[in-house]
Amino acid sequence: MTGEDKGQTNLPLIAAIVGVATIGGFMFGYDSGAINGTQEGLKTTFSLSELWLGLTVSALLPGCALGAFMAGRLADSMGRRRVMMVAALLFIVSALASGAAPSALILGLARFFAGAAVGAASVLSPAYISEVTPANIRGRLSSMQQIMIIAGLTGAFLANYWLAGAAGASTAPFWLGYPAWRWMFWVQVVPALLFMVTLLFIPESPRFLVAKGRNAEAEGVLTRLFGRTAAIAKAAEIRNSLTTDHEPKLSDLNDPATGKWRRIVWVGIGLATFQQLVGINVVFYYGAVLWQAVGFSEADSLKINILSGSLSIIACLAAIFTIDIIGRKPLLLIGSVGMAVTLGILTYCFATGSFTDGKLELAPGNGVIALYAANIYVIFFNFSWGPVMWVMLGEMFPNQIRGSALAVAGAAQWLANYAISLSFPWLAKNIGLAATYGFYTLCAAVSILFVLAAVSETRGTELEDMVG
Repeated sequence: MTGEDKGQTNLPLIAAIVGVATIGGFMFGYDSGAINGTQEGLKTTFSLSELWLGLTVSALLPGCALGAFMAGRLADSMGRRRVMMVAALLFIVSALASGAAPSALILGLARFFAGAAVGAASVLSPAYISEVTPANIRGRLSSMQQIMIIAGLTGAFLANYWLAGAAGASTAPFWLGYPAWRWMFWVQVVPALLFMVTLLFIPESPRFLVAKGRNAEAEGVLTRLFGRTAAIAKAAEIRNSLTTDHEPKLSDLNDPATGKWRRIVWVGIGLATFQQLVGINVVFYYGAVLWQAVGFSEADSLKINILSGSLSIIACLAAIFTIDIIGRKPLLLIGSVGMAVTLGILTYCFATGSFTDGKLELAPGNGVIALYAANIYVIFFNFSWGPVMWVMLGEMFPNQIRGSALAVAGAAQWLANYAISLSFPWLAKNIGLAATYGFYTLCAAVSILFVLAAVSETRGTELEDMVG
């Protein structure tokens, strides 16, 4: 939207739409974090080894990759809102099935379908937000996705902490005689139902409507968002940005000159992959196990998770206030440098430890240093790569290829997440935390070079003007 159109922008409606869409981010975070407090219950109930615990915990992630890929493509045929409604239904069914699972296999299957919902929400919520918001505030509104992801994670940590405390332990019986860890899955149904119901009250993306030839509907939505005059002009811009001879398809990712994927697609894959290779989800998925490994009790470990989640929200709020002022690329660089330093400190702390009776013990004082370094690392991530990657994936691709490029980049993000999360328990046990965190440190350092060489600034650029 141009400066003269800002007076017609319907900010209350845009805020309501963003609020509903980001419930998908909340569910993304909640479903990802809920597993954190259930691991003692899973090991005890299903007699899981470290390898099988890793497989069970990570069963969500192949589903995420599939969900992200399918959602990006389905969104071009069914619409953004409808696919998000399917995701909401999957959240409900998978939460019920996870809590009731009689075996690790059934739980793994339920978590796989939960992952499909998470993957769909992860790519569609920021894309939908970017398609209904003006360029001058798009970054801060799209950043709300990361705040809601962290809010979901923190909500899961709080619920897990309360349920374990009220029952006496995560494995102790609670309501209706079921152990608390099962209720950690079941309470997810509440926000999932809220997501499904509220999706009924928001409009479809005008970019999708134009792509499907539903121009009158698109202009109607744009009029509600930006006023009649701006709506007509914007609808024409969207039509001009789309290829008129066919609907969006996967082959649009190819550069007509070379027949290979466009450079912008590879940049999106790089952003999505590096966000995971720095090891952030080790903190979120295995936080309780990690902090117990360095000497904290189960109760204290859950409190540390809550602290990390709270600091993450504060960092995301800081990103919201700066992303449309200083831009996306500077925030990525700040985050990469900060994460490389703090991960390096963690690597050093873990290198000073030794194993006693199978448990890691750090040198005197290094446990506290590790705790501070880990939380500062979380702050840097959530001030930069956490929100900025999702903002850029939602806005950086041209209209014609947005759905297909999101499918590929989203799948890459979740496959990298899967590789990191699946490998961590085995790596920590067999080669040590120091070597494992050394790898994450190296990836953070390499991400600095990637941002400098490959990433272009998108601040203030209209979606119709994105090139690739």
